[in-house]
Amino acid sequence: MIGMLRRCGPLSLLAAGFVLAVGGLTAPTFQGLLVGLAVEVPVFVVLAMRTGYPLIRQVPGLIAVASLAWSNWLLADPRSLEVAAFAAGRVAFFVLPGLVLVSYIDPFTFGDHLGQRLRLPARPVLAGVAALQQLDSFADDWNTLDRARRARGLGPGRGPISRVRHTASLALALLVEAVRRAAQMTVAMQARGYSAPGRRTWAEPAPWTRPDTALLVLAVLLAATPALVSIMR
Repeated sequence: MIGMLRRCGPLSLLAAGFVLAVGGLTAPTFQGLLVGLAVEVPVFVVLAMRTGYPLIRQVPGLIAVASLAWSNWLLADPRSLEVAAFAAGRVAFFVLPGLVLVSYIDPFTFGDHLGQRLRLPARPVLAGVAALQQLDSFADDWNTLDRARRARGLGPGRGPISRVRHTASLALALLVEAVRRAAQMTVAMQARGYSAPGRRTWAEPAPWTRPDTALLVLAVLLAATPALVSIMR
């Protein structure tokens, strides 16, 4: 299982995430969900650590799960820790492993699989790949724009209003830059014949391999664990 996620294609990674979402949202009992999480968490910790996944990327997911538990406890009448934990556990069941799975999806490989295996039209597939590829550069663009504004003396002050204005200016500049790049990419894609009719060739094959099957089977087993535990009780 060492490096299995790196050998899986994007379709099996997405399918595994979808299966886990179904399993988590349909968990019938809190006890069954706890057992499912107890099995799922170490499995994905091993898979992630053996493929070099930085566990710090789980922080946003953990914050989301904690906030969900807090809001369910705060708004419930009467307040119940078990109800709040059940709701948060259902989401954690697929959000936390989903963050691991999505991190191994390469935009270009994803496009190859969508076009070859699912037979989707080439133009929307290529547009989607271009959009996904731009997401990787947003953080770098944000930092570059921030440094440029500070270098021109336009950095934020100490007050909260100044920081909000600074963030809004960065967001607007990033939006303008994204639109400009999208326009350039559209012209470049049209110049290279991406809008031409007819059958399209692909740079790389899109096979379904044994790791894909193994991951999907593993996801089905993990997703079924809460229901099986509830039935056996």
